[in-house]
Amino acid sequence: MSFTARLSDYLGTRELYGRMLRIALPISAQSLITVGINLMDTIMLSGMGDAQLSASSQAGQFINLFMICCMGIGMGASVLTSRYWGMQDLPSLKKSVTIMLRLVLAFAGVFTLATILIPGYIMLLYSDDPLVIIHGVTYLRWLIPTYLCTGLTLTCTIVLRSVGQVKVPLFTSIAAFFVNVFFNWVFIFGKLGAPRMEIAGAALGTLIARVFELACICGWFFFVDKRIRYRLKDLRTKCSDLLHEYIRISIPVLISDSLLALGNNAVAMVMGRIGTAFVSANSVTMVTQQLSSVLTQGVSNASSIITGHTMGEGDFDKAQKQGYAFLFMSFVIGCFAALVILVLRAPIINFYQVSPEAKAIAWELMDAILIIVIFQSMSSILTKGVLRAGGDTKFLMAGDILFLWVASIPLGYLAGLVFHWPAFWIYTFLKIDQIIKCVWCFFRLRSGKWMKKIYSAAK
Repeated sequence: MSFTARLSDYLGTRELYGRMLRIALPISAQSLITVGINLMDTIMLSGMGDAQLSASSQAGQFINLFMICCMGIGMGASVLTSRYWGMQDLPSLKKSVTIMLRLVLAFAGVFTLATILIPGYIMLLYSDDPLVIIHGVTYLRWLIPTYLCTGLTLTCTIVLRSVGQVKVPLFTSIAAFFVNVFFNWVFIFGKLGAPRMEIAGAALGTLIARVFELACICGWFFFVDKRIRYRLKDLRTKCSDLLHEYIRISIPVLISDSLLALGNNAVAMVMGRIGTAFVSANSVTMVTQQLSSVLTQGVSNASSIITGHTMGEGDFDKAQKQGYAFLFMSFVIGCFAALVILVLRAPIINFYQVSPEAKAIAWELMDAILIIVIFQSMSSILTKGVLRAGGDTKFLMAGDILFLWVASIPLGYLAGLVFHWPAFWIYTFLKIDQIIKCVWCFFRLRSGKWMKKIYSAAK
């Protein structure tokens, strides 16, 4: 074998890059639109003061907890659906979707009840500032219906992507962006004769956009889609023959993502107790992080789908070579993300109407993010993409639990609330799990033990 051929095993072939871009670019564009929505929300609310901006950010952490749980459910199911699509086993694929949707409805019910019954206690987890808590409760109450909307939309979108359908979610997100921005403008500031609702207006604008997304995505998924052909009557399908395989492969993803979400919420709790200015600064940097990571998210999803299809076809040797290629891509993308942050940090920080203290902290956080984002890109594409699609979900669950809860949260707590170190070091320790996971996953990829067999309901 020539040197060029051997090199292509590690760097990827032209066919792989073309396939990856066809999947990753629409997903990245959709992520970019989501970031745009968050950016407009924070910009509009920043003029209302640190308290309302912090309240929406902290209340949003609880909603993000639900969203990450739903993504865990959806991504867990997609390990199976992408593999079954590669095997052309549609009955097993549909049964995986049924189990997924039942789980989503259960989670949506729990989060909805919690927000109805104890919104004040939820906010108290994230902040001890009375004004932030009051505004946060208002925000949460307006968003109670979004749990059902968001849960169904997210999971159906993930399944559509797993079989190569990326355009419908993209076009829906583009339209939802304009819906959200328009109604935010109307209700936050009281335009076109509407009442001036401030933070409640931001929540109402988000709610309207989520209902719009539900109608578009689920309308397509349940009534129009011709690939999977999943219909509402399929929710009654008996899935006992696939339940064991679903639990073995998908439930560790749900547990892993849920514990990661709880860990991220614990990180938010640490930040909330450092001070309102720190939370506001993090809200400013969050948008920059999201902007810089949209390509990472796209490639992560693409690597998961491509790896799942390849292994579904039974070509494990090809999947291993693709894994090395995606690792190389992840490093390049991480460096590009760092460059994006370096270019954008000054104009973004200066654009926000936050206190001078919050701006000073934001600068320190940006310095830390420049370093972390490279490792975050590599760990994300390996853990959420290649290794997860290989069925190595129990191993990844162990790593997620161990590094976040044993390293990041304790070290971040000590740095922020015990030693009161500078913001740079607080953030670095809060995100140190990304560095550890990057090394951990590299050795797992090289071992080849991440490739697991998955069985269908027919066997």
